[in-house]
Amino acid sequence: MTHQSASHSLPAFDLEGHRGARGLMPENTIPAMLKALALGVTTLEMDAHISRDGQVLLSHDPHINPEHELLPDGSEVPAGDAHKQVWYNLDYSDIRKYDAGSKFYPRFPQQQLMKVHKPLLSEVFDAVQEYLKAHQLPQVFYNIETKSTPETDNIYHPAPEEFVQRLMDVITLKGMNDWVIIQSFDVRTLQALHGSFPGIKTSLLVENEHSLEENLIFLGFTPTIYSPDKALVTLALIKRAHQHGMKLIPWTINEVGKMQQMKQMGVDGIITDYPDLFYKL
Repeated sequence: MTHQSASHSLPAFDLEGHRGARGLMPENTIPAMLKALALGVTTLEMDAHISRDGQVLLSHDPHINPEHELLPDGSEVPAGDAHKQVWYNLDYSDIRKYDAGSKFYPRFPQQQLMKVHKPLLSEVFDAVQEYLKAHQLPQVFYNIETKSTPETDNIYHPAPEEFVQRLMDVITLKGMNDWVIIQSFDVRTLQALHGSFPGIKTSLLVENEHSLEENLIFLGFTPTIYSPDKALVTLALIKRAHQHGMKLIPWTINEVGKMQQMKQMGVDGIITDYPDLFYKL
């Protein structure tokens, strides 16, 4: 892989596969990422958590999700017991034994079922880079969300500084600094990242009703991307984001009509569970 410059600019219009390709494959798994690549995404979106032994793994939830995950022995976790199986309380070697893809997920009936584990971020980098090389595809970006909240520091995840350091250790080791975007709803992790690694691209995830300016004041710097819930997108918001020099990329849009409408409004990309819909754009 060649690095043409210190920092690579984002695609003119960014096609992002949410949790890989959640509508088609088990979310946040290597098969989901490879499926998204096969469908032509320009960015892979994913969620990061930290295990007890400090490994960075892919998972949206901080603990087992009874909707679509099974215990290592293949059995269902009783719904009320999910919070007892917290990834931050388990070594990665044990987390790896859980089944993240065999259970039918009613919300995503097209999802291909398969026995699959929650991968390490390092494994995802390796698998994706190998796939890109083998298929002679252009380099993609990795949009990695830090799943953290002030209320759950040291319960579901480490405090922001440690979270960011562990994440960046893997990213730096794999030479991916130019190709990652770190996104979060938690401004603290973005602040910690911006303080220690100012060259890394950032994305502020937004689902609150505050104005763009209020959110930027709260964050304390201007991120690369402003990423609101699709319901918050207006022409005025897109214009203001652009005036601040940010790209605006909403989430999560799963209908072609809505994708086309958003693209016509002037958003800079789309995050979807169904990257197979992108060819219809």
